[in-house]
Amino acid sequence: MSLIIPLYQIRDEDREQVGGKAFSLAALARLGLRVPDAICIRAEAYEYYVAKTGLKERILLELNRKNLQEMRWEEMWDASLRIRNMFLHAPIPPELSASLRSAIEEKFKDKPVVVRSSAPGEDSSKASFAGLHESYVNVRGADAILDHLRLVWASLWSDGALLYRRELGLEVETSTMAVLVQEIAVGQRSGVVFGISPNDASQSVIEAVYGLNAGLVDGTVEPDRWILDRVTGTIISFAAAQREKWVRPSVEGFRLEPLPIELLNTPPLSDREAGKVFGISVKAEKQFKTPQDMEWTFRGNELYVLQSRPITTAPTATSDDKRPWYLSLRRSFENLKELRQKIEKELIPAMVEEADHLAREDLFSLSDALLADEIERRIHLHEEWAGVYWAEFIPFAHGMRLCGQLYNDTVRPSDPYEFMDLLGTGELASLKRNRLLQEMATMIRNDPSLAVRLRKDMSNEADGDEDFRRALAAFTGKYGDLFGSTQGGMRDARGREVIVRLLLEMAEHPYGKKGRNSRNMEVLTENFLSRCKETRRELAYELLDLARASYRLRDDDNIYLGRIEREMARAVEEGRYRVERRGWPKVDVADPPEVAKGLRNPDYRPRTRSSAGEAKTPYELKARQIVGQPAGPGIARGKARVIQSPSDLFEFKFKAGEILVCDAVDPNMTFVVPISSGIVERRGGMLIHGAIIAREYGLPCVTGVPDATSLIRTGDTITVDGYLGVVIIG
Repeated sequence: MSLIIPLYQIRDEDREQVGGKAFSLAALARLGLRVPDAICIRAEAYEYYVAKTGLKERILLELNRKNLQEMRWEEMWDASLRIRNMFLHAPIPPELSASLRSAIEEKFKDKPVVVRSSAPGEDSSKASFAGLHESYVNVRGADAILDHLRLVWASLWSDGALLYRRELGLEVETSTMAVLVQEIAVGQRSGVVFGISPNDASQSVIEAVYGLNAGLVDGTVEPDRWILDRVTGTIISFAAAQREKWVRPSVEGFRLEPLPIELLNTPPLSDREAGKVFGISVKAEKQFKTPQDMEWTFRGNELYVLQSRPITTAPTATSDDKRPWYLSLRRSFENLKELRQKIEKELIPAMVEEADHLAREDLFSLSDALLADEIERRIHLHEEWAGVYWAEFIPFAHGMRLCGQLYNDTVRPSDPYEFMDLLGTGELASLKRNRLLQEMATMIRNDPSLAVRLRKDMSNEADGDEDFRRALAAFTGKYGDLFGSTQGGMRDARGREVIVRLLLEMAEHPYGKKGRNSRNMEVLTENFLSRCKETRRELAYELLDLARASYRLRDDDNIYLGRIEREMARAVEEGRYRVERRGWPKVDVADPPEVAKGLRNPDYRPRTRSSAGEAKTPYELKARQIVGQPAGPGIARGKARVIQSPSDLFEFKFKAGEILVCDAVDPNMTFVVPISSGIVERRGGMLIHGAIIAREYGLPCVTGVPDATSLIRTGDTITVDGYLGVVIIG
């Protein structure tokens, strides 16, 4: 049986081998609608490829690092990235390549094509899942088509597909992917039509833009919108877009350009053309017995159908179903550029100003009632900024992912994370903070008598020389006392003791690890840009610059938000100090609103919650080897220090050379990283705070280790393998 079938030869019995997209377009072509000429590479080709190259087993191993239901979105992206790199480095076997090449060259020669996913079941009446798999526009020549064929196959295991694994029935043994290779219809007006409106079952909706559909799909071009009566096709309303840009084909793919002046004030469709688009929607619905979501384009006056899929009801989402939000994190380059301006010019300055204002407020002069008001105000402020963090800062991390994908596609490195070495600049907020600590540690190292005095009484501010006192005061003025303790009296002394103990440890064990190599970064950058074709070099440079900003912010945003959180904690600590003096039982952790209630009512007794460090898991079985995600290259062996919360670093007296084991590296824990020898985290992902800091200091790091803080105990000798993502205990 041939592995390639022309679109016009596809019949009902071929559906499982050609997938939903190809099957639908073939049915519409038989119905008489214009469809760009195409061929379908059957799913059997994918099955042969992964079996012959050994990828099936390697994918299985990758996806069994951790229960998929327990993976966070960063971990899914990491797994998907590693799998994608496998496909990039596994050439199509010669016999398969020769068979496919012959048919592709005969059909298309050097015509531009679209290489689209067409996974069986992807566009069925039960599940649409649009956008989970890749499509590539304006691909020319057999070599390029075969190269993009592997990328489409790899997208079967995209992070989006992994999120919806259960609904897609995605299993390594049975999942497969057909691919549609379609002549590109370069239309002047394009859009989508929804046979039934998601907002009103009596209506249909048409959205249209000038140029290619890519701008509409990724949100960079605002569409004009028509609402039509679903029965008669009568236009009920029309909403004009603010027409500024359009997407046009380029030498490689497509590019966003300013819309010609003569088109700015003219809708992409006339009323008659909107009627034609509505007409193909009606025909498709009659053919498939269900309303369709269709992509179309006008090439001249001819209307072409590009895709058609059933409009499905998404699986019922629960309140804790974060998958739609995870998918919304995928942003276009244009969207990310706009987001960067907003973050750097508006949000970060506002957050810094907020934290500075809170730090200047004198909490000690407030009455109990006013302090209660202030605690509640700070709780509200922290919640607001946390909302900004999730809505604006987290999506900006996608800049690193976009850059990583372009880098891997261009350079094809053996290490799928090599691109991370291009992103660090040494300007991270946490690194600046740690450099100030290193400078104070150097003062102690160079003055043995200062070290003796500090060891004698760590909390006495009068000890130490004037330069050291000034440096320490400047540090705490800018960054607080690392744990958010209130300034003043004994409370301030405890915070100072934490810093001094850390500085003494740093003084005895000067930082000597090899961090990021700036020369290596320059070489990698030059290699990356030189491999980009001249037509894409400027885009690659812009994307690299944006990714570096994304990298910095992924660390810095934690510091900025942490400052506001510490200022909230400072008010809570002062409130707790007051109510405990009035007879409250001493508690490790009390909810901030409870403290506010206690300040207002002397007779109120708080509800408390257990601190993270109180719950201890009984050790009946001892793990020998646990698996996570490789996040920082290198191997380290040392004693484990299990940290349940930042305050544990004070209680447990973190020692140089120990391996930090925690749920996640909190911004207020970063200061111990320079004296640690490795990091193990329960949370996973290359883009989380701990992984970024580990790479900056050249530390081995494994993330996404289930139950890391219970399977590993303080004092255990462990080996951290940041290459394989393995932690050996004992």
